[in-house]
Amino acid sequence: MSSDTLNSEALSQKLAHSGLRNTPQREVVYKALLTRRDHPTADEVYARVRTDLSTISLATVYNCLETLVQCDLVRAVNFERGPTRYCPNLAPHAHFHDEETGSTFDIDLPPDLLGKIKDVLPPGYDADAVDIIFRGKTTATR
Repeated sequence: MSSDTLNSEALSQKLAHSGLRNTPQREVVYKALLTRRDHPTADEVYARVRTDLSTISLATVYNCLETLVQCDLVRAVNFERGPTRYCPNLAPHAHFHDEETGSTFDIDLPPDLLGKIKDVLPPGYDADAVDIIFRGKTTATR
């Protein structure tokens, strides 16, 4: 079974669990996020999916992305004053946002580090999610 088929089935199951059905538009938007895991904006997703589904509108792309976020298939990632970006990596992780290029990368975090971070919460509080965003620029020689 191909990964596209598996992704389609996972999408259909998650949508059905939320009382929604799979559509060609949702399928193509989800596939665009899984194919290139570069944290695109809605406009970037729109540009990508138009090659596969020329009749799709930007409003439909926004609606599909919102549905995917609500169904816990992707995460919305927000940077100060920047457009929302979309991340299909649902494992606990942080993000590094390169302020020079605008690129965003996933940063794997050791599970024990997440536990230590949650330990600093005030007594009686429990975090359902932790969002860590590193901002900066590459220090590699260009």
